[in-house]
Amino acid sequence: MNTLKYLIGYSTTVTQQVQKLIDNDKLAEVLLKKYPVAHNIKTDKALYTYTVDMKNQYLRQSNPLSKVIYDDKIDVLHQALGLHTFVSRVQGGNLKAKNEIRIGAVFKNAPLEFLRMIVVHELAHLREKQHNKAFYKLCEYMEPDYPQLEFDMRLYLTCLELVGKLY
Repeated sequence: MNTLKYLIGYSTTVTQQVQKLIDNDKLAEVLLKKYPVAHNIKTDKALYTYTVDMKNQYLRQSNPLSKVIYDDKIDVLHQALGLHTFVSRVQGGNLKAKNEIRIGAVFKNAPLEFLRMIVVHELAHLREKQHNKAFYKLCEYMEPDYPQLEFDMRLYLTCLELVGKLY
């Protein structure tokens, strides 16, 4: 049995069902049936526009984003799919703050639903720094299907690790 590192914390029943799909070479088929195409947001500029549009729709009162980019240095193996950083600097007598979001480059060729889930997750950090109940409630406000998309994205990462590129 493979170690399903992206599914740690899920019940034995769930991991056994996933393992059965893997053993029968059906995991990629199931994912491709549910998410048949990859998105077309390939550049940092397009990602920035996509993210800012979503921020303006759901989090208008939050501080602006200074940068949103794909980052090939983010390592999904170390539990990071995206990063939200908040930098404060003193310039003269003023305090300048910058919010930056970096999305793992693995999501350049993923279904739009997974990219949206990661963007929602990072945008939620604008208001809630910790992964607490309020954080997940905010994620579900922006994306009602957030818990299912997070699970499916974990299946996607497992599949990528086993078979390589899907799209």
